[in-house]
Amino acid sequence: MPTEPLSRGRIVATAIDLIEREGADAVSMRRIAAELGVGVMSLYNHVPNKDALLNGVAEAVLSEIEFTDDPGAHWTERVRMQARAFRQIAHDHPRSTMVVVSRQLHSTAGLLPVERALATLRGAGFDGADAVRMLRMFIAYIVGSLLREVGVTPTFAPVHSRLVKAEGVDPALFPEVHSLAPLLDQCDHEAEFEFGLELLIQAIEVHVARREGTR
Repeated sequence: MPTEPLSRGRIVATAIDLIEREGADAVSMRRIAAELGVGVMSLYNHVPNKDALLNGVAEAVLSEIEFTDDPGAHWTERVRMQARAFRQIAHDHPRSTMVVVSRQLHSTAGLLPVERALATLRGAGFDGADAVRMLRMFIAYIVGSLLREVGVTPTFAPVHSRLVKAEGVDPALFPEVHSLAPLLDQCDHEAEFEFGLELLIQAIEVHVARREGTR
């Protein structure tokens, strides 16, 4: 069988596969070349450096997001759909999620989710300043949720292993932590994400109602 020609897409796909197996720290131009069975210098004809390669990884993962939208739906439902679509990357590419949230992308793949979110909020009647603030708030929440889901989390929100054990906590010093240890030690990512998303949307609706009431 003839070998598939070397291309940027093939190089990026190899990097994603390596990241999912071993993490982003395993990525180097030399390692990717070895994975592909080519000379390292041949990579530079398609990807100028490691930074550009990681940008390519983030763009490729983002481009897989399937945004389903209903222009006739209420803005709150459209925001829910967009947030859930973005969260999907943690399911499809858990380790590459770290690369996505750590890159500043100004490509089509990077700007499309931003454009969709801003268009939804502006279409709902929010002015530019409010739309940008809300976008940043949702991004902060979604990124935080994704990091927790892939295992990057503070000790007070354990994910994959028992980090808060009631028997190891002094109830006299930390009565609440001790009593709530079983809840702190579990996390239903789907339920947690939906709970937080609903709180954000409800908070925005309260903000809108208060603003309308002052007019």
